[in-house]
Amino acid sequence: MANHESGPQGLSRRPSRSAATTTFSTEVFDNEVVPSSLSTIAPILRVAKEISHERPRVAYLCRFYAFEKAHRLDPNSSGRGVRQFKTALLQRLEKDNASSLASRVKKTDAAEIDSFYYQYYEQYVRALDQGEKADRAQLGKAYQTAGVLFEVLCAVNKTEKVEEVAPEIIAAARDVQEKKEIYAPYNILPLDSAGASQSVVQLEEVKAAVAALSNTRGLSWPSSFEQQRQKAGDLDLLDWLRSMFGFQA
Repeated sequence: MANHESGPQGLSRRPSRSAATTTFSTEVFDNEVVPSSLSTIAPILRVAKEISHERPRVAYLCRFYAFEKAHRLDPNSSGRGVRQFKTALLQRLEKDNASSLASRVKKTDAAEIDSFYYQYYEQYVRALDQGEKADRAQLGKAYQTAGVLFEVLCAVNKTEKVEEVAPEIIAAARDVQEKKEIYAPYNILPLDSAGASQSVVQLEEVKAAVAALSNTRGLSWPSSFEQQRQKAGDLDLLDWLRSMFGFQA
Protein backbone atom coordinates (compact mmCIF):
# COMPACT_ATOMS: atom_id res chain seq x y z
CA MET A 1 0.00 0.00 0.00
CA ALA A 2 1.40 3.38 -0.95
CA ASN A 3 2.04 6.36 1.33
CA HIS A 4 -1.43 7.40 2.46
CA GLU A 5 -0.52 10.83 3.82
CA SER A 6 0.77 11.91 0.45
CA GLY A 7 -2.50 10.85 -1.13
CA PRO A 8 -2.88 8.86 -4.31
CA GLN A 9 -0.07 10.82 -5.94
CA GLY A 10 2.26 8.43 -4.09
CA LEU A 11 1.12 5.46 -6.14
CA SER A 12 3.87 3.97 -8.25
CA ARG A 13 1.36 2.84 -10.87
CA ARG A 14 -1.33 5.33 -11.54
CA PRO A 15 -4.12 5.43 -14.15
CA SER A 16 -3.56 7.82 -16.99
CA ARG A 17 -5.30 11.18 -16.74
CA SER A 18 -6.38 10.73 -20.35
CA ALA A 19 -9.02 8.36 -19.02
CA ALA A 20 -10.82 11.29 -17.41
CA THR A 21 -12.77 11.95 -20.60
CA THR A 22 -15.38 9.46 -19.39
CA THR A 23 -16.02 9.08 -15.66
CA PHE A 24 -18.55 7.40 -13.45
CA SER A 25 -21.04 9.81 -11.91
CA THR A 26 -20.88 10.36 -8.16
CA GLU A 27 -24.26 8.67 -7.78
CA VAL A 28 -23.13 5.54 -9.59
CA PHE A 29 -19.84 5.46 -7.70
CA ASP A 30 -21.56 5.88 -4.33
CA ASN A 31 -23.74 2.88 -5.13
CA GLU A 32 -20.60 0.73 -5.47
CA VAL A 33 -21.45 -0.23 -9.05
CA VAL A 34 -18.14 -1.67 -10.15
CA PRO A 35 -17.10 -3.41 -13.36
CA SER A 36 -17.71 -7.16 -13.19
CA SER A 37 -13.99 -7.90 -13.44
CA LEU A 38 -13.43 -5.90 -10.24
CA SER A 39 -16.34 -7.35 -8.27
CA THR A 40 -14.12 -8.35 -5.34
CA ILE A 41 -13.57 -4.70 -4.40
CA ALA A 42 -17.31 -3.96 -4.09
CA PRO A 43 -17.44 -5.02 -0.40
CA ILE A 44 -14.54 -2.67 0.37
CA LEU A 45 -16.33 0.28 -1.22
CA ARG A 46 -19.53 -0.65 0.60
CA VAL A 47 -17.71 -0.48 3.93
CA ALA A 48 -16.10 2.84 2.96
CA LYS A 49 -19.50 4.34 2.25
CA GLU A 50 -20.98 2.87 5.43
CA ILE A 51 -18.36 4.45 7.73
CA SER A 52 -17.61 7.64 5.78
CA HIS A 53 -19.45 9.95 8.19
CA GLU A 54 -18.28 8.26 11.36
CA ARG A 55 -14.58 7.99 10.47
CA PRO A 56 -13.70 9.72 7.16
CA ARG A 57 -10.02 8.78 7.25
CA VAL A 58 -10.74 5.08 7.62
CA ALA A 59 -13.20 5.35 4.72
CA TYR A 60 -10.43 6.99 2.68
CA LEU A 61 -8.02 4.17 3.55
CA CYS A 62 -10.61 1.61 2.44
CA ARG A 63 -11.05 3.36 -0.91
CA PHE A 64 -7.28 3.68 -1.29
CA TYR A 65 -6.89 -0.05 -0.69
CA ALA A 66 -9.73 -0.75 -3.14
CA PHE A 67 -7.92 1.32 -5.78
CA GLU A 68 -4.68 -0.59 -5.30
CA LYS A 69 -6.52 -3.91 -5.41
CA ALA A 70 -8.32 -2.87 -8.59
CA HIS A 71 -4.98 -1.97 -10.15
CA ARG A 72 -3.52 -5.36 -9.21
CA LEU A 73 -6.55 -7.12 -10.69
CA ASP A 74 -6.38 -5.20 -13.98
CA PRO A 75 -3.13 -3.21 -14.24
CA ASN A 76 -3.72 -2.35 -17.90
CA SER A 77 -7.36 -1.33 -17.36
CA SER A 78 -8.36 -3.60 -20.23
CA GLY A 79 -11.68 -4.77 -18.76
CA ARG A 80 -14.95 -3.17 -19.75
CA GLY A 81 -15.43 0.07 -17.82
CA VAL A 82 -12.32 -0.47 -15.70
CA ARG A 83 -10.36 2.56 -16.90
CA GLN A 84 -13.29 4.91 -16.29
CA PHE A 85 -13.98 3.41 -12.90
CA LYS A 86 -10.37 3.61 -11.73
CA THR A 87 -10.19 7.22 -12.89
CA ALA A 88 -13.34 8.08 -10.93
CA LEU A 89 -11.96 6.39 -7.85
CA LEU A 90 -8.64 8.19 -8.21
CA GLN A 91 -10.43 11.52 -8.47
CA ARG A 92 -12.40 10.70 -5.33
CA LEU A 93 -9.19 9.90 -3.46
CA GLU A 94 -7.54 13.15 -4.53
CA LYS A 95 -10.64 15.07 -3.46
CA ASP A 96 -10.92 13.40 -0.03
CA ASN A 97 -7.28 13.08 1.01
CA ALA A 98 -6.72 16.45 2.70
CA SER A 99 -10.10 16.67 4.42
CA SER A 100 -9.95 13.10 5.71
CA LEU A 101 -6.42 13.65 6.98
CA ALA A 102 -7.58 16.75 8.86
CA SER A 103 -10.33 14.73 10.54
CA ARG A 104 -8.01 11.91 11.60
CA VAL A 105 -8.31 11.18 15.31
CA LYS A 106 -4.98 9.39 15.80
CA LYS A 107 -1.45 10.42 14.86
CA THR A 108 -0.96 7.84 12.11
CA ASP A 109 -3.15 6.00 9.64
CA ALA A 110 -2.18 2.69 11.22
CA ALA A 111 -3.28 3.86 14.66
CA GLU A 112 -6.45 5.32 13.17
CA ILE A 113 -7.65 2.11 11.57
CA ASP A 114 -6.45 -0.05 14.49
CA SER A 115 -8.53 1.93 16.96
CA PHE A 116 -11.59 2.01 14.71
CA TYR A 117 -11.41 -1.71 13.99
CA TYR A 118 -11.42 -2.61 17.67
CA GLN A 119 -14.14 -0.04 18.37
CA TYR A 120 -16.29 -1.55 15.61
CA TYR A 121 -15.69 -5.05 16.92
CA GLU A 122 -16.71 -4.12 20.48
CA GLN A 123 -19.66 -1.86 19.65
CA TYR A 124 -21.19 -3.80 16.78
CA VAL A 125 -19.92 -7.37 16.45
CA ARG A 126 -19.73 -8.37 20.12
CA ALA A 127 -22.77 -6.34 21.13
CA LEU A 128 -24.91 -8.00 18.46
CA ASP A 129 -23.51 -11.46 19.12
CA GLN A 130 -24.20 -11.23 22.85
CA GLY A 131 -27.70 -9.80 22.48
CA GLU A 132 -30.67 -11.77 23.74
CA LYS A 133 -32.12 -12.13 20.25
CA ALA A 134 -29.34 -12.27 17.72
CA ASP A 135 -30.37 -10.90 14.32
CA ARG A 136 -28.71 -13.09 11.73
CA ALA A 137 -28.79 -10.47 8.97
CA GLN A 138 -27.25 -7.76 11.17
CA LEU A 139 -24.66 -10.18 12.52
CA GLY A 140 -23.73 -11.28 9.03
CA LYS A 141 -23.23 -7.70 7.89
CA ALA A 142 -21.21 -6.83 11.00
CA TYR A 143 -18.88 -9.81 10.57
CA GLN A 144 -18.39 -9.11 6.86
CA THR A 145 -17.63 -5.44 7.59
CA ALA A 146 -15.15 -6.38 10.30
CA GLY A 147 -13.45 -8.79 7.89
CA VAL A 148 -13.00 -6.03 5.31
CA LEU A 149 -11.68 -3.59 7.92
CA PHE A 150 -9.09 -6.11 9.08
CA GLU A 151 -7.95 -6.72 5.50
CA VAL A 152 -7.38 -2.98 5.06
CA LEU A 153 -5.80 -2.74 8.52
CA CYS A 154 -3.20 -5.35 7.55
CA ALA A 155 -2.34 -3.46 4.36
CA VAL A 156 -1.96 -0.13 6.20
CA ASN A 157 0.16 -1.66 8.95
CA LYS A 158 2.40 -3.30 6.36
CA THR A 159 2.90 0.02 4.58
CA GLU A 160 3.75 1.86 7.79
CA LYS A 161 6.03 -1.01 8.85
CA VAL A 162 4.14 -1.69 12.06
CA GLU A 163 5.94 -4.71 13.47
CA GLU A 164 3.32 -5.90 15.95
CA VAL A 165 -0.45 -5.60 16.02
CA ALA A 166 -2.08 -5.35 19.45
CA PRO A 167 -3.08 -8.77 20.84
CA GLU A 168 -6.69 -7.70 21.40
CA ILE A 169 -6.97 -6.87 17.69
CA ILE A 170 -5.53 -10.25 16.72
CA ALA A 171 -7.99 -11.99 19.06
CA ALA A 172 -10.89 -10.01 17.59
CA ALA A 173 -9.79 -10.86 14.04
CA ARG A 174 -9.66 -14.58 14.89
CA ASP A 175 -13.17 -14.44 16.31
CA VAL A 176 -14.43 -12.68 13.19
CA GLN A 177 -12.71 -15.16 10.88
CA GLU A 178 -14.25 -18.11 12.71
CA LYS A 179 -17.79 -16.73 12.68
CA LYS A 180 -18.23 -14.66 9.54
CA GLU A 181 -18.87 -17.74 7.39
CA ILE A 182 -21.52 -18.94 9.84
CA TYR A 183 -23.49 -15.73 9.45
CA ALA A 184 -23.02 -15.34 5.72
CA PRO A 185 -26.19 -14.80 3.64
CA TYR A 186 -28.04 -18.08 3.25
CA ASN A 187 -30.45 -19.72 0.83
CA ILE A 188 -31.42 -22.57 3.18
CA LEU A 189 -33.12 -22.63 6.57
CA PRO A 190 -30.98 -20.94 9.27
CA LEU A 191 -30.91 -23.74 11.86
CA ASP A 192 -28.08 -22.38 14.02
CA SER A 193 -28.90 -20.65 17.31
CA ALA A 194 -28.83 -17.15 15.84
CA GLY A 195 -31.29 -18.19 13.14
CA ALA A 196 -34.01 -19.00 15.67
CA SER A 197 -35.21 -15.37 15.70
CA GLN A 198 -35.61 -15.15 11.91
CA SER A 199 -39.19 -14.67 10.74
CA VAL A 200 -39.02 -17.60 8.32
CA VAL A 201 -38.32 -19.97 11.22
CA GLN A 202 -41.48 -18.79 13.01
CA LEU A 203 -43.79 -20.14 10.28
CA GLU A 204 -45.80 -23.13 11.50
CA GLU A 205 -44.90 -25.29 8.51
CA VAL A 206 -41.21 -24.50 8.99
CA LYS A 207 -41.45 -25.31 12.70
CA ALA A 208 -43.01 -28.66 11.80
CA ALA A 209 -40.25 -29.40 9.28
CA VAL A 210 -37.53 -28.52 11.80
CA ALA A 211 -39.20 -30.71 14.45
CA ALA A 212 -39.35 -33.63 11.99
CA LEU A 213 -35.67 -33.23 11.14
CA SER A 214 -34.80 -33.19 14.84
CA ASN A 215 -36.62 -36.45 15.58
CA THR A 216 -33.87 -39.07 15.74
CA ARG A 217 -35.49 -41.39 18.29
CA GLY A 218 -34.63 -45.05 17.68
CA LEU A 219 -31.74 -44.34 15.33
CA SER A 220 -28.34 -45.87 16.06
CA TRP A 221 -25.24 -43.72 15.61
CA PRO A 222 -21.64 -44.73 14.92
CA SER A 223 -19.88 -44.58 18.29
CA SER A 224 -17.15 -42.31 16.95
CA PHE A 225 -19.48 -39.77 15.34
CA GLU A 226 -19.55 -36.39 17.13
CA GLN A 227 -19.97 -37.88 20.59
CA GLN A 228 -20.45 -34.56 22.38
CA ARG A 229 -23.31 -33.57 20.09
CA GLN A 230 -24.86 -37.04 20.52
CA LYS A 231 -24.89 -36.59 24.29
CA ALA A 232 -26.37 -33.11 23.97
CA GLY A 233 -29.10 -34.32 21.62
CA ASP A 234 -27.93 -31.77 19.09
CA LEU A 235 -27.99 -34.01 16.00
CA ASP A 236 -30.73 -34.31 13.37
CA LEU A 237 -31.67 -36.60 10.49
CA LEU A 238 -29.28 -34.86 8.12
CA ASP A 239 -26.42 -35.57 10.53
CA TRP A 240 -27.53 -39.22 10.70
CA LEU A 241 -27.53 -39.54 6.89
CA ARG A 242 -24.07 -38.01 6.81
CA SER A 243 -22.78 -40.37 9.51
CA MET A 244 -24.22 -43.52 7.94
CA PHE A 245 -23.91 -42.91 4.20
CA GLY A 246 -21.49 -40.01 3.84
CA PHE A 247 -24.12 -37.70 2.35
CA GLN A 248 -23.22 -34.03 2.12
CA ALA A 249 -25.99 -32.76 4.41
